[in-house]
Amino acid sequence: MFEMLPHPKPDAILAQMAPFKVDPRPEKMNLGVGVYMNEKGETIILDSVKEAEARLLAQEQTKSYVGMAGDLGYIEAMKQIVFGDDSPAGRIAGLQAPGGSGSLRVLIELVARVRPNAKVWLSNPTWPNHHALLSVGQIEIAEYPYFDTASCSVDFAAMAAKLRTLGPNDVVVLHGCCHNPTGANLTPAQWDEVAEIAVETGFVPFFDIAYQGFGDGLEEDAYSVRRFAATVKEMLVAVSCSKNFGIYRERVGCAFVMGADEEMTKLANENIQKIARGIYSMPPDHGASVVRIIWEDSQLRQQWKAELKVMCDRMTSLRQQLAESFRAQSGGNRFDFITVHRGMFSLLGLTPEQVERLRDEHAIYLIADSRMNIAGMQEQNIDRFVAAVLAVTQA
Repeated sequence: MFEMLPHPKPDAILAQMAPFKVDPRPEKMNLGVGVYMNEKGETIILDSVKEAEARLLAQEQTKSYVGMAGDLGYIEAMKQIVFGDDSPAGRIAGLQAPGGSGSLRVLIELVARVRPNAKVWLSNPTWPNHHALLSVGQIEIAEYPYFDTASCSVDFAAMAAKLRTLGPNDVVVLHGCCHNPTGANLTPAQWDEVAEIAVETGFVPFFDIAYQGFGDGLEEDAYSVRRFAATVKEMLVAVSCSKNFGIYRERVGCAFVMGADEEMTKLANENIQKIARGIYSMPPDHGASVVRIIWEDSQLRQQWKAELKVMCDRMTSLRQQLAESFRAQSGGNRFDFITVHRGMFSLLGLTPEQVERLRDEHAIYLIADSRMNIAGMQEQNIDRFVAAVLAVTQA
């Protein structure tokens, strides 16, 4: 049987890990990996998470299943974090899922049940794994314009024009904040316009929120999804806690459905629980319990928010320092877009050949599309990184 299997194409992001690990050059930089790293290059456990884990260890009395829906206290916490206090009463229901990826899969399975011939629209470019996770059954995957490579900014005119051509059979995946891989994001006014387009055309919004708090702040980064919740009748939202709580390996996510009324929401929620039962049966509990404990304790909640702000502020500062170094070394403003981008990533607009030269000649590792992990940069390496980028782009 197995001899019939093809060799799978290597994951574009994970494939670079092996050569980096064996690279003997001491000055090597890994700016492709998709995790937050502090100024020492470490992905540490937050103090608020450590304290919540200690409390969980002392309080936990069973390892029995939590049920298909998951930890209800965790779901309520995530609802408050994502939708705020003014979410439509009775119209939003959630399911604890294994990570943002598990949330995406459960929700696309729901779409496949309701509209098996739906067309799912992804931004061009998007997180590569979106294609694999959302390719279900007869669903067609398409792309809408998003990024202008010349200016390294959102091509909103092209994006809006395409969205206006869609209809009720279309599902549009939207990065709620901190776009991956580009770092280029819509303004509040542009989100307002997209929400109105959704109402006019009837397309179904499907939000992927993986970096809330890494852009302009926890509340500010929720503007898009909250604006849509106040505007559209139906919506799907996949949320990840990997980045903003730093609990990557715990696989903590939440799948939200918003229906036109309380009855439709209840029906959709019953269906996503049934879908989850057929995929992974029950969600893991540890990470979700940690998030719940943090959110339900005011002191821990404030500690977590402070730690999240430290991460956000550090990335903002690194962006500013990178842009200043580019200006100082090049005498131009070509890379000023880095200061406008938000989140962990920026797409630098380099060719695959230039990215390859960065690796071979300067021991700097990026993703082939030139996605850079801002959080992977250390201040003492900024000038060397900038000099290397200029060397491969100006030669």
